[in-house]
Amino acid sequence: MAKLYFYFASMNAGKSTTLLQAAFNYRERDMRVSLWTAAVDNRPGSGAINSRIGLAQDAYRFEPDTDIAEQVLRDHGDGPLACVLVDEAQFLTAAQVWQLARLADRHGIPVLCYGLRTDFQGELFPGSAALLGIADQLTELKAVCHCGRKATMNQRVDEHGQPVTDGAQTEIGGNERYVAVCRKHFVRPAK
Repeated sequence: MAKLYFYFASMNAGKSTTLLQAAFNYRERDMRVSLWTAAVDNRPGSGAINSRIGLAQDAYRFEPDTDIAEQVLRDHGDGPLACVLVDEAQFLTAAQVWQLARLADRHGIPVLCYGLRTDFQGELFPGSAALLGIADQLTELKAVCHCGRKATMNQRVDEHGQPVTDGAQTEIGGNERYVAVCRKHFVRPAK
C-alpha cells in the first residue's frame, strides 16, 4: 500500500540532499520518479532541486493553483512512476496535499514530501500543517544549533546576522538569510 510521507526539519538538515539521494536510488534501479519543487524560489538555478552540498536535479515547479495530480497521472500513464518526490513542501496548499494523498490512496503511488515545519516566527506553513495532519508517516530530520542542541527553528537574520522578527511568512533565502537554531536560541517577538 502506497503512503504519504512527510520529512520535515529546520534549514540545513539535508532535506533536499535526502530527496535527491532517494531519486538517485530509484533511477539506479530503472524506476521512474516525478520530482517537484516550489515555483516561489526565483534564485539562480530555480526550477531545480538544489542541495547545499552541490547536488541538483531539474523538477516540475508548483504554484498554488498547480494541479500536481493531473501532471503526475499523465506521466504515470506514460509508464509507471515508482514515486513522487516533493521538495519545499511547506509551500503546498492544503488542496495540493490532499491531491498527493489521493495519488497514494487511489493510484498506489508513494509520495515523499520534504519541507520546513515552521517559519521564522515559529508558525506552521500551510503545506506543513496539512502534511502534519494527514501524512501516513512523519519523520524529523536533524540539524544542529550553534550550541550543539537539535535545531528545530528557522531564524531569519538581517545582513548583520541579527534576528528579524517581522515580515512576510515567505522570504526566499539561504544561509545568508536564515540560521537553524534550537528553541532556546530562537528569538520570537512578544505578543
